[in-house]
Amino acid sequence: MQTIWFIFIAFILTMYVLLDGFDLGAGAIYPFVAKDDKERRAVQRAILPMWDGNETWLVAAGGGLFLSFPLLYSASMSGFYLAVFVVLWLLILRGVGLEMRHLLDNDLWRSFWDGVFFLGSLLLPFFFGVALANVMRGVPIGRGGKYFFQSLWTDPLHPLSKNPGILDWYTVMIGLLALCAVILHGTTYLTMKTTGGLRNSSRIFAGAFWVATVGLTALATPLTFYLLPQRLSHFESAPWGFVFPAAAIGGILTVGYALAKGRDGLSFGGSCAYIAGMMSSTAFAIYPKVLPAVDPSRSLTIYNASAPHHSLVVGLIAWGLGLLLACIYFAIIYRMFRGRVEV
Repeated sequence: MQTIWFIFIAFILTMYVLLDGFDLGAGAIYPFVAKDDKERRAVQRAILPMWDGNETWLVAAGGGLFLSFPLLYSASMSGFYLAVFVVLWLLILRGVGLEMRHLLDNDLWRSFWDGVFFLGSLLLPFFFGVALANVMRGVPIGRGGKYFFQSLWTDPLHPLSKNPGILDWYTVMIGLLALCAVILHGTTYLTMKTTGGLRNSSRIFAGAFWVATVGLTALATPLTFYLLPQRLSHFESAPWGFVFPAAAIGGILTVGYALAKGRDGLSFGGSCAYIAGMMSSTAFAIYPKVLPAVDPSRSLTIYNASAPHHSLVVGLIAWGLGLLLACIYFAIIYRMFRGRVEV
C-alpha cells in the first residue's frame, strides 16, 4: 500500500508540472514573445481559463502527503520553512498579477502587474527545481528522522557538505534546468495555441530554450550520478526503470524534430514526454526513500514515514474518487477552450 501511495503522489506531482508548467513557462517568457499589449492579452487569454485549475494538483499533492506520509509532511514543512514561504508568496503574487491587470485601463497599472506576473512565473520553476535537487542530494535530518532546518545557503556552497543549505552550485544548476524546461514547455504551448507573429516568436524562443534544455540535461545527468552514485542503485537492481530516462530522451528529441518541421502539437507532446520522463526518473531513483538524508541511516522511507495501513486504504479510496472528478473537470475545461487564440 505504501508503494501505491508513492506512485500516486509521484503521478500527482508530475501532473502538476505538466499542466501548471506550461502557464508558468508562458508567464516567464511573456514580456519577450509578446511585442505589444494586444499580444500580451493573447498570451493571457491562452492560459487564463486553466491556470488556477492547474494549481489544484499542487494542493492535491500537499493533501496527499499529509494523509499518506505525515512524517515526511511535517519534516518538510519545518525543514524547508524559508523556501515554502518564498514559494507561497510567489504563487500569491503571480495569481494577483494575472487577475489585477485587467481591472484598470492604465498603461502604468498594466506594466506593474505584468512585472509581478513575470517575476512570479520566472522564480517559481527555479525554486521548484532547487527543491527537487535538495531531495535528490539529501537533507540534514536529525536524530529520530523528524526535524531539520535548512538555511538558504551555508559555507562552503558544496552539495556534499555535512550541513548543506538550500542553495549550492548543484541545486542552482538543477533550478536553472527546471526553469529552461518549463519555459520550453510554455513556448511550445504558445506555439500551439496562438497565431501570426506571436506564434512565430514563440517558435523562435522554443528553439533557443530547446538548445539550453538539452545542454543542461546533458550536463546535469552525469554530474548527478557522479556526485550521488547511490541514485543509480535502483536502476541497477531493476533495469526496466531505464524506460523513464528513455522517455525523457525520446521526448526532448521529438521536440527538436517537431520544431524543425513546424508541427506544433507534436512539439508540445514531446515536451510533455520529456517532463514526465524526468519526473518519473527522479522518483524511481530515490525509491523507496521519500526524503533522503545526508546520513543515509536517517532517511525517511515509505515504511518509516507512512500513516497506518487502514488510513492508507481509506484515503486511497477517497483520494481516488476526488482525482477522478478532477480529471473529468479538466477534460471538460480543456475541451471547451480548445483551438487557437486569435491575436
